[in-house]
Amino acid sequence: MVADLSMGLTRHQAAAAPKVFQLKHRLGEATVIKLLVVVLKCFCDSVRVPDKLSAAELIETAEVLAATYTHDSIKDIMLALKEARVGGYKFYQSVDAGKVFDIVSSYFEKKVDWLNSQHLDTKARSTSAEHSAVAQLVAAGAAVGGIGQRLDPTHPNHDSLRRKLTITNGKARRGLITPEQAEQQRQQVQQANQRKARTDWQPHAAAQRRIESRNTTEDRRLLAKYSQPNQ
Repeated sequence: MVADLSMGLTRHQAAAAPKVFQLKHRLGEATVIKLLVVVLKCFCDSVRVPDKLSAAELIETAEVLAATYTHDSIKDIMLALKEARVGGYKFYQSVDAGKVFDIVSSYFEKKVDWLNSQHLDTKARSTSAEHSAVAQLVAAGAAVGGIGQRLDPTHPNHDSLRRKLTITNGKARRGLITPEQAEQQRQQVQQANQRKARTDWQPHAAAQRRIESRNTTEDRRLLAKYSQPNQ
């Protein structure tokens, strides 16, 4: 079981594992200490030294670990012992409680630096994402602004409106007018660019019928006049 948990174990997995105080609430303190005893026993058996922790020392060391590292996981302790075993830690023919505590303490010091680097990386990615989002918003705003400054090419005053808009943008770039003044002048151009239908140019329905009737009568008169053979 310990070998399966230890195989491929990473800092990310150890940091995401349930913490010791959580396991105490869920499984009970006695079970947590038993788990730590098993981990320590497997570690001692994997180290080829003649002098190892006794049964009483295993239990005592597990109790101290459970009481000290309450907000870390058992996988953290497993990873600490694994890194010491494969990383060339000098045991000098013995494994005692002092060396276990030294290994675990050194591991958690390195973990603090690792967590800090993870935090900085996350913050950098977040800042980069925020800058990207802001840039996209600015680009979208510029695109919307460009769309808003398009003029109707069929407008009778298209050339004068375009010239006024160009002058306004040039003054704004050179700082000759404030952004508020530039925006106000652009809005004036856009208002002038709007071509609303003039309903008063069209005759009413009754007047239209009278016009059509008069035109029809005139057409008939002309047709009757010019369709007669020459005398």
